[in-house]
Amino acid sequence: MILPRAGTGIWWGLLGVAAFSFTVPFTRVAVAGMPPLFIGSGRAVVAAVLAAASLALTRQRLPQPRTWARLALAAGGVVAGFPLLTSYALTAVPAGHGAVVIALLPAATATVAVLRTGERPPALFWAVTFLGSLAAVGFAFLQSGGAGHLQWADLLLLGAVACAAVGYAEGGLLARELGSWQTIAWALVLASPAMLVLAVLSLLDQPPSASPVQWAAFGYLAVVSMFLGFFAWYRGLALGPMAHVSQIQLLQPVMSIAWAALLLGEALTWTTVIGALAVIVFAAAAVRVRLTPAP
Repeated sequence: MILPRAGTGIWWGLLGVAAFSFTVPFTRVAVAGMPPLFIGSGRAVVAAVLAAASLALTRQRLPQPRTWARLALAAGGVVAGFPLLTSYALTAVPAGHGAVVIALLPAATATVAVLRTGERPPALFWAVTFLGSLAAVGFAFLQSGGAGHLQWADLLLLGAVACAAVGYAEGGLLARELGSWQTIAWALVLASPAMLVLAVLSLLDQPPSASPVQWAAFGYLAVVSMFLGFFAWYRGLALGPMAHVSQIQLLQPVMSIAWAALLLGEALTWTTVIGALAVIVFAAAAVRVRLTPAP
């Protein structure tokens, strides 16, 4: 049985994953009319403005000096690394292909979380996590027409997975001390000077020539993917257990590919139902495995 607190974390995590599931298809829409550097940095600048306003209006105290280094680590992963790397990668591969590699994120996040928190997942947890990741990747490969050969974009996506795993785990720990929305807000504010410089350089080099739909996709990336979605996701990770909640991400490639089919017209076949059911079963099994408490 999942403890009530853990169950609450799962539901918050699911809400966050639902918000993030639009990130890949909407990034694919946006890169058709905007430079990837502008998308990756500009969305962070817009989100930082919202974050600064929220912090000021609620009169939040500055974090302790020892916390800033950890905030920088979280910001480097989820404010800079993941958005920039995925934006560049999705100029070369379709959204479904991007979901293939990002399907590895739950296992990566669980690994980093275990290293950071001292949670002790039993062998059964790792077995279910491995099988769930295998099912998610296999499902995504089938949907995108096969593995093909390794591309430079795949290396960028793998880098994005590593960045997000570190940012998620560190941010989840910080959310226990600062609060969920406060954590992403301070991370955005901390990263905003560098992101603003990159956004301005991108604008000077290649001004966007986007359609209203592409600007709307960029708006979602800035407001929801970069800000509001983390309210739920970091709260879920903070409630934990973090290794459990991270497995909800197994559902993200299923959702992303479904949105890519509905919104972008990418291929969607009968394997969706089978693949989705397999992924959901493994995700449900992973979150029900008991963890040994950290010392």
